Amino acid sequence: MKTYTDIIRELREDKDLTQKEVAAILGTTQQVYSRYEKGENEMPLRHLVTLCKFYNVTADYILCLTDTCCSPPK
Repeated sequence: MKTYTDIIRELREDKDLTQKEVAAILGTTQQVYSRYEKGENEMPLRHLVTLCKFYNVTADYILCLTDTCCSPPK
């Protein structure tokens, strides 16, 4: 079963972005963002909201709370 860490990595890779580029969007460092993708640090709500807006997806999608969480957004 996928977790939000899998989803945020897949969304980033689908846009051909580096961790450093996404970290800049979030206003954090690459090291901190890397820990989000590894599941070592919990992502703050403000970063979740920013990623939802940037990728044009819902929080339910990123958090895998919908039946379509494992399907790419349209």
